[in-house]
Amino acid sequence: MKRTLINMSAACCFCLLLTLFPGTVPAETEGVADEAMKDLTTLSPEELMRIEVATVYSASKFEQKVTEAPSSVTIVTADEIRKYGHRTLADILRSVRSFYLSYDRNYSYAGVRGFGRAGDYNSRILLLIDGHRVNDNIYDSAPLGTEFPLDVDLIERVEVIRGPGSSLYGNNAFFAVINVITRRGEELRGGEVSAAAGSFDTYKGRATYGERFTNGVEAFLSGSISDSNGDRLFFKEFDDPASNNGITEHTDYDRSYSTLAKLSLADFTLQGLYGTRTKGIPTASFGTDFNDPRNKTTDVWWFVDLKYERELANRWNVTGRLFYDVYDYRGKYIIDGVVNRDLGKGSWWGGELKGAAKLFDRHKLVVGAEYRDNLHQDQKNFDEDPFTLFVDDKRTSYLWALNVQDEVTIFSNLLLNAGVRYDRYSTFGSTTNPRLALIYTPIEMTTFKILYGSAFRAPNVYELYYDDGRDLRANPDLGPEKIKTYELIYEQYLGNNLRGTVTGFYYEIKDLISQVQETDADGNEFSIFRNIDEVKAKGVETELEGKWEGGLTGRASYSFQQARDSATDQTLANSPEHLVKVNVTVPLMRDKLFIGVEEQFASRRKTLAGNFAKSFFLTNLTLSSRNLLRNLELSASVYNLFDYAYGNLGGLEHLQDVIQQDGLTFRVKVGYRF
Repeated sequence: MKRTLINMSAACCFCLLLTLFPGTVPAETEGVADEAMKDLTTLSPEELMRIEVATVYSASKFEQKVTEAPSSVTIVTADEIRKYGHRTLADILRSVRSFYLSYDRNYSYAGVRGFGRAGDYNSRILLLIDGHRVNDNIYDSAPLGTEFPLDVDLIERVEVIRGPGSSLYGNNAFFAVINVITRRGEELRGGEVSAAAGSFDTYKGRATYGERFTNGVEAFLSGSISDSNGDRLFFKEFDDPASNNGITEHTDYDRSYSTLAKLSLADFTLQGLYGTRTKGIPTASFGTDFNDPRNKTTDVWWFVDLKYERELANRWNVTGRLFYDVYDYRGKYIIDGVVNRDLGKGSWWGGELKGAAKLFDRHKLVVGAEYRDNLHQDQKNFDEDPFTLFVDDKRTSYLWALNVQDEVTIFSNLLLNAGVRYDRYSTFGSTTNPRLALIYTPIEMTTFKILYGSAFRAPNVYELYYDDGRDLRANPDLGPEKIKTYELIYEQYLGNNLRGTVTGFYYEIKDLISQVQETDADGNEFSIFRNIDEVKAKGVETELEGKWEGGLTGRASYSFQQARDSATDQTLANSPEHLVKVNVTVPLMRDKLFIGVEEQFASRRKTLAGNFAKSFFLTNLTLSSRNLLRNLELSASVYNLFDYAYGNLGGLEHLQDVIQQDGLTFRVKVGYRF
């Protein structure tokens, strides 16, 4: 009976992929169905060892199989990024189960498991680059769109760890931890150049060099530049002759530059990253003048990171890190012809120390400590002429943290993962966050996980101290947001090629920080941040992945999620109940020419005004070649193939309830390695 059920499941899963994309399977993949039907119970131990089980680092801060990780994990590789034509980190996350992205034509925002507040700057997601924290120290923002300071062509893989991660990472690891792993000089061993052109006069160029020398030194250096004029847009909210009949031109521009450098020798790695982006604001947010190209934001991120990692003779792995970061935000807003400047300048330094060891053959122990000193957390806002100062706030703060985690092998097929972290902040005090996971493998390639974890998000200095004396008031008494999450995960490998996942989750958020309207003693209305909201959510995620020789790959997922305000029992704004995603790559010429198809569906979402942004269905198509011509890579992508008209939610700062998104667009790209 067991064998029959497995065979039937494998056959049905493969037929699902064929049904979604009929007639696309080339001759190279004939016989794949027979391979998928192969029963695990008929495989020899040697064959079982050859089944590819991906490994992940970020779930526990040591390398482990995804089946043993105390989380629901997705890994997106460089090969997938190339074959699906992903242009930004937001594009990558948009393809990931349970994630959905919004774009207000300035910044990109990620929602996870039904929670995605418009304009929250992604402060409830922790973003790492090679383990280095990227979230800034003013808004706690995680840059995901073109503001992300790293060229996606330099990504080796992206590890997406769902659920609370504060037991390891502390602040912002609320819904997920995203670790972007960059390429290495040893892998490149030479030079690489690429150029791309696309819709709206968009152009991009990159030059990269990497090498590992005979003396053991490994070097990597890359620089990128991008420029886009942007689209000509129409907003019905400004459909008036006084505002150009709602048409805005030359205001959607996007210009960015970035540089990545790495140098490794023995146990040391020195890494530096610099990225800057200037984005025009076509939406006239914050009451600015419509159709004025001077409205723009500039974001600059850079850091220097020195990492030491060594395996000691007593089975301990020791990792140390020293870092220095700078974030610089500059906003230029034209209001009734007057230039307003909004500035944020943050800098911080710190260090981390981690030790990991396997003890007594049953324990994998991780202990760590972290210190971060926020040297500058400065905010300023003023009108240029006549000069009027509204905000001039300068802050410093610090935090330190200790954490411990132990993975205990209770039986050969039963693991217990338990961890806890204590964080101490100079602003609000302390918080302690545990995580527990029970991981059971009753038979080969079948895994069950029971997970519990808590996490927090500390109030940032914008929420605590920004006070312009008019529209927004400070609240230095804010406390941290808190979340508790419960998950049940079932993972199943089917033959050599298929992997299925089913996850059920439930979470509760308390002391959620929300911006509310109040009235002072003089009758003046103003906004202020307060810990007033509570949220409860539940959902189910399912996913099926397949990978076969010859290059045929596929991934299909469905997410059902319900997130509600505990006080009103109403569905949250920007919370789609259904998400469906399908990604399929088909080889047209074995190992040389591929077509990648991406399908995405999101159900309707409630807007801040109580209306609904309609559901949408998007199709992206990428034709890519590798080694078709020696050392030359070519690709052509079409996004929103059927020119579907849809929109994303506007925030409190927008007059638009729903902001239109791009229709049919394209990109062509060429790369050469030497």
